[in-house]
Amino acid sequence: MKRREFVSLFGAAVTWPLAARAQQPTLPIVGFLNAASPDQFAHVARAFRLGLNETGYVEERDVTIKYRWAEGQYNRLPALAADLIRRRVNVIATGSNIVAATAAKTATQTIPIVFLTGSDPVKDGFVTSLNNRAAILPA
Repeated sequence: MKRREFVSLFGAAVTWPLAARAQQPTLPIVGFLNAASPDQFAHVARAFRLGLNETGYVEERDVTIKYRWAEGQYNRLPALAADLIRRRVNVIATGSNIVAATAAKTATQTIPIVFLTGSDPVKDGFVTSLNNRAAILPA
């Protein structure tokens, strides 16, 4: 085999899988941001996946989930939230930790954030109202 034929064949072998992969639909990406550790709160991630499954979203089939755990180090949350933004997640879910929700809200004004709170999210400045189109307030 001549060098030119080898280079052409090698180029086709390398680019064909990339082209085939590019044609596959990309899954929506959910960023999961939690202040705790995965060992301590594995049940939370499991419940989150179960809730997604119940609404028809199966991890790695219908949706990709990017997990970020602060391991109890709250000062890591802003960097973890920024990492999710760089990975172009479609939504961020923070669970019930207000510090994680605050880090996500500070990191983005365009990506929807799903959070739980036991307090008033309007009073806390997370949303402008409790209607169906509650908007995230600017950071």
